[in-house]
Amino acid sequence: MIQPPESSGSSLELEPHQILLRPLVTEKGVHRASRNNQYAFEIHREATKFDVKRAVEELFGVKVEKVRTQTRKGKLRRYKFRYGRTSSWKKAVVQLHEDHRIDFF
Repeated sequence: MIQPPESSGSSLELEPHQILLRPLVTEKGVHRASRNNQYAFEIHREATKFDVKRAVEELFGVKVEKVRTQTRKGKLRRYKFRYGRTSSWKKAVVQLHEDHRIDFF
C-alpha cells in the first residue's frame, strides 16, 4: 500500500469539493460502475491520487481501494476559418471497496 508523501511539492491545499469537479457519466463509465465498482471523475489539474482518495471518501462516505489518474490532452478544433484548442483536463478512475457503491444513475 502506498502511503501519502510527508510533504507534497505543491503548497496548494484544496477542499474536497474543489478536487472533484464532476462525475463522468458515460456508457463506458456505467459499465465500469456496474461490473468493476469503478467510477470516473473530472478532477482539478493540481490534485494528486491521495487528494482524490480523501475527497471521495469524505464526500460520499465510501472506502476507496485504488485511484488511477490521467491527464487528457486538449484537442484541435476548427472554428469557422481558424483553429482552436480545447483545454487539457485531468481524469481519475476510482475503484471502491466491494461493499460500497455510489449512486449517480
